[in-house]
Amino acid sequence: MPNTLKKSLGLGSAISLVIGSIIGAGIFMRPASMAERLGSPYMLFLVWIVGGFITIIGAMIYAELGTMFPDTGGPYVYLQKIYGDFVGFLFGWASNIVINTTSIASMAFVAAQYLGFFVHLPRFDPAVEASIKLHIPFVADIYPLQDIGVKAVASGLLAILIIVNYCSTKGGNGLQVLATSVKTLALVLLIGGLLFTGKGHVANFVTNSPNFHPGGWLLLIGFMAATSGAFSSYDGWYNINMVAGELENPQKNISRSLLIGVGACIAIYLLTTVAYTYVLPVDKMAHSPLVAADAMETVFGHIAAGLVSALIFLAAFGCAQANLLAPSRIVFKTAQEGGFFAFTGKVHPRFGTPGNAIIFMGVVSILFVFSGSFDLLADMFVFLSWIFYGLTGVGFFLLRRRMPDTPRPWRAKGYPLLPALFVAFTAFYLVVTLYTDIHNYSTGKTPIIQSVLGLLLTATGIPFYLYFQRQKRKHAK
Repeated sequence: MPNTLKKSLGLGSAISLVIGSIIGAGIFMRPASMAERLGSPYMLFLVWIVGGFITIIGAMIYAELGTMFPDTGGPYVYLQKIYGDFVGFLFGWASNIVINTTSIASMAFVAAQYLGFFVHLPRFDPAVEASIKLHIPFVADIYPLQDIGVKAVASGLLAILIIVNYCSTKGGNGLQVLATSVKTLALVLLIGGLLFTGKGHVANFVTNSPNFHPGGWLLLIGFMAATSGAFSSYDGWYNINMVAGELENPQKNISRSLLIGVGACIAIYLLTTVAYTYVLPVDKMAHSPLVAADAMETVFGHIAAGLVSALIFLAAFGCAQANLLAPSRIVFKTAQEGGFFAFTGKVHPRFGTPGNAIIFMGVVSILFVFSGSFDLLADMFVFLSWIFYGLTGVGFFLLRRRMPDTPRPWRAKGYPLLPALFVAFTAFYLVVTLYTDIHNYSTGKTPIIQSVLGLLLTATGIPFYLYFQRQKRKHAK
């Protein structure tokens, strides 16, 4: 058997992978919360550019690591090689328990909220919503009955996906193809429909909210908070390294696919945000629960808004499917290697699917649905993801020193300046985010310190690491 993967992916396939991995349902929700945090249209555009630039640097770092270790690939392997089994396990644990499940839950939220355009989703009155509270001292007050209609629909959608994926892998793949098609159509309608009607206002591009802070610490906090929205929308950029060993001419095609692919995503996100801003002043955008539908309704009326809402519902549903399909296989593989709960590593005897892993991921995702909102979930998985991205960035320098002679078919550009910028920006983003989350919780602006909650959930993996290590030693005897 050959020891290396066949190099069968050309530049076009690599670009498609980059774009397809990045563009999800976040662009149909995130600009609203980003506008609220910034209060300025041109600062909103700047966040997309800065977030995209940092993303390109991070992707180049991961691409070099991918060509160093083409047979294995993946952040888990890099962290394990750099820091040892413990850090590698914590990344796997955080991915299985928090990062991937909150991502799935956030996509289900988007689908449910856009379904609410067509069907009234009920809510309890405030007294009932507040009647059940899960209190985690100094960290969170979780109200599972808040916005119960959206949460019930989101949970129902996830239950459908659990059943579909449990019974058939092929059926789940069909949903992904549908999601990609309708996502593309929705973006074309939004960008083309909104920008070329002449029914917007150019003044919206330079008119700030009355709450905009033109300088100082408040602007910096708002900018970094909005960066969470950009990072969540750009997430998936590291997928190119998963197939680095299968690329034709990786020395050229990795950098080209990253620059073209991420550059295209930056352009698409900027154009979509420009289209929103053209018809919705930044203040109105900030308070829009369904920003894409509201923008379309402003220009074309209720029917057009309904069409876009239907497309976004299907796209978000498909994104939730994609986020359930692949990560459940990671859970399955980790369990088979003795690094996760053994029952999740079993193949269903009839359907041939990793059924228990799918149920596990789906149920945890549903629990997260009842813990908060779309923005809270998205911010949590972004914060945790970027902790490990930052650790990998630091490890990139360590590997350059420890393994200078290891073949690197492709090297990250701009070394050491650009990788150092990536690490510095990531560290600054994490510190400011942690400070902002704690401040917002202590002043009553948010019910959960999402970053701290994510860290606590990751820390729960420590005793399980010790347990799994002990089990491995027993089986080795």
